[in-house]
Amino acid sequence: MPIPEDVTGEEIDKDVRQELQSLPKGLAEDVAKNLVMVARLIDEDPEGAYGYSKVALRLASRVAAVREAAGFAAYANQKYSEALAEFRAARRMTGHVELWPVMADCERGLGRPEKALDMAGAPEVHKLDKAGQVEMRLVAAGARRDMGQLDAAIVTLQSPELASNSVQPWTARLRYAYADALLAAGREDEAREWFAKAIESDKDGSTDASDRLAELDGVEFVDAFAEEELEDEDEAAEKVVEDEEVEEVEEVDEGDLKD
Repeated sequence: MPIPEDVTGEEIDKDVRQELQSLPKGLAEDVAKNLVMVARLIDEDPEGAYGYSKVALRLASRVAAVREAAGFAAYANQKYSEALAEFRAARRMTGHVELWPVMADCERGLGRPEKALDMAGAPEVHKLDKAGQVEMRLVAAGARRDMGQLDAAIVTLQSPELASNSVQPWTARLRYAYADALLAAGREDEAREWFAKAIESDKDGSTDASDRLAELDGVEFVDAFAEEELEDEDEAAEKVVEDEEVEEVEEVDEGDLKD
């Protein structure tokens, strides 16, 4: 797959670059460039990211960072079985537990919420950092919801991290998940309160909490661009009608002249 000229491979994290040092220099550069493309595209073009991950995997399947990138690319494309296999391979290579929550979420994606809950109670969770533990809590709550256990999902999300006034990278998503669970349980007033709290902590727009809150309040947003397009279409239609009327008049005039 083509690599843009502005991609050098130097953009990757230092730790990944160190992993690639086990490869011949030219090969390491090629792998690095493909990994950069995976990171660049995974949010906006997950299918493209997946393609680059397959290239990197073909070039260096014994590098843990490559297996991890391939896992995330497959995960972004909802290829959960493939993603889980790659994450397991990366974990075997490194012995690290950071991928435990996303592995559990793959189990959810495969329709096995019970397995995800088993993983949420495993010893590995205690080895996760705070961000990982919060992520595991989100996955566990999602598994509860998959099983129709709304009240249990709400209880799962109730935690010191949820109650804290401190804003962390995970705060908005945790509050949003709690609000969404409350709404699903019919607790609309509480849901409104927590969607508002999610908005307060969502500095980078990682959730659509503002839209959800507006929807609860009965506010309807109008897309300005869509309105302009409709106006343009109306003007074009009016112009067509005017042109047709002029043509009809001209035809009538020509007929009168012939008579």
